[in-house]
Amino acid sequence: MALDLLKKVDFGKGLFAIEKVALIYNLLTTLLILFMFQDMHHPVKMLVERALIAALTFALMYLYRLYPCKLAAFIRTAVQMSLLSYWYPDTFDFNRIFPNLDHLFASAEQWLFGCQPAIEFSAAFPQLWMSEPLNLGYFFYYPMMLIIILWYFLNRFELLEKVAFVIVASFFIYYFIYIFVPVAGPQFYFPAIGEVNLAKGIFPAIGDYFHYNYQLLPDNAYEHGFFYQLVENSQQVGERPTAAFPSSHVGISTILMIMAWRGSKKLFACLMPFYLLLCCATVYIQAHYLIDAIAGFFSAFVLYVVVTWMFKRWFASKFFEVS
Repeated sequence: MALDLLKKVDFGKGLFAIEKVALIYNLLTTLLILFMFQDMHHPVKMLVERALIAALTFALMYLYRLYPCKLAAFIRTAVQMSLLSYWYPDTFDFNRIFPNLDHLFASAEQWLFGCQPAIEFSAAFPQLWMSEPLNLGYFFYYPMMLIIILWYFLNRFELLEKVAFVIVASFFIYYFIYIFVPVAGPQFYFPAIGEVNLAKGIFPAIGDYFHYNYQLLPDNAYEHGFFYQLVENSQQVGERPTAAFPSSHVGISTILMIMAWRGSKKLFACLMPFYLLLCCATVYIQAHYLIDAIAGFFSAFVLYVVVTWMFKRWFASKFFEVS
C-alpha cells in the first residue's frame, strides 16, 4: 500500500480541530494565571511559554499552506499531541496553591475497601513476574496512543482529525479537573504522612505540603526490573504530585480502546493485554487510588460521547479529505 505521504489534502487555510482546542485550553489557563498571578510560582515564565506555543501553532498553520499534504498534516497533529507532555505537569503549578485533598480519597478508599488497595496489591505480589508485566503495561501508555494515531493515519486518514481531537480534548478536560482537584496519589501522599499513620489507618490533611515538597521517592514495595526502571526514569522527569483523580491513564487508554474497536477488531485484540496491564498497574505502582481508576474507566465513556459530539457540532472540518 502506497503511503502517499506527499499527496495533497483539502486546501483549507485555517486551524485544525486539535489546534483550536489546544488554543482554547491555552487561553483558559492563561486567564487563570492572570487571575491567580500573585499566588503562582512563576507566572511570567508560564505566560511566555503559552505565547510561544501559540506562536508555534500559527507558524505550523502558515507553513502547511506551502504544501498541504498528508505528511504535513500528520506533523501538525503530532506536534499538538507531543505538547501534552508540557500541559500535564503544568497542572501542578495551578493546584499546588490549593489545599491537598489526598486525605479524603485515602479515607474513602479505607472506608470502601477496608484497606489501601495500592498497598495491598504490591504487597501481595512483589515478585518480578508480576511487577515487570505491570510496569510494561504502564509504560505502554504513550506507545498505545502512537499506535492508534499511526493506524488511523495509514488506514483511515479521513478520520485522523476526529481521532486526534477526541484524544487531546479528553486530555484537556482531565487536566482542567486536575487544576481544581489537587490529589497527588498514593506514591506521593503515603510517604508524606509516614508509615506509622499509614499502618494505623490515619490519613491526616497535609495542606500545602506539596507546594514545597514534590520529589517522587523510589518505590521499594516490589522487585525492580527493566520496565520498572523505564517507568521510574520517566516519572522522575515528568511526574508531579498532581493528576490522580480521575485516572487519565485509565480514562484515555479506555478511549483508545474504543477507537481501536471501531477501527480494527484485530488491533483491539492486540492492544487488550497491554490495556488490562496498564489499568492494573495504575494501582499496583501506587500512582492512583483504586477509586481513581474506577472513575477514570467510567468517565472515559462519558468523555468519548461528549467530545465526539463537540467535534461534530463545533470543530469538524474538511482538512483531511484527500484530493
